[in-house]
Amino acid sequence: MAAGGDVTGATVSHIDLVVSSIERSLPFYRRLLEPLGWTTVSEVEGERGETITYMSAPGRTTALGLRKKQSDEHAVPYNRYAVGIHHVCFEAPSREAVDERADWLITEGAPIESGPTDYRYAPGYYAVFFYDPDGIKLEIRHRP
Repeated sequence: MAAGGDVTGATVSHIDLVVSSIERSLPFYRRLLEPLGWTTVSEVEGERGETITYMSAPGRTTALGLRKKQSDEHAVPYNRYAVGIHHVCFEAPSREAVDERADWLITEGAPIESGPTDYRYAPGYYAVFFYDPDGIKLEIRHRP
């Protein structure tokens, strides 16, 4: 138990990704995530006056934010073994949903790293690993 009491129901609120082009990345993420139920889209102003676009599923508290880069300090494509995010994983309701999203990724020309296949991370773990338009590693998994 963490200091401060009960952690039952603890979850991630949101993750913000910085992308090189909102015009390219937002349509990619919307088409990727809407079939998984991520249909709510909203915008807020960031601390530097930038627009952050958030996507989430109705009734869920976790959101994904996209914001346009403001620096060229880090190389593109993104090096997931440098300090930062290694990858982001999205939950799918079934193995068939993982397969359907993998087929969509192939038709979009998104680079697939591996899968969809069973992985030994946990019983029933079925996933596809791939890259977004900026080379950020993503995963869609189903785990019964």
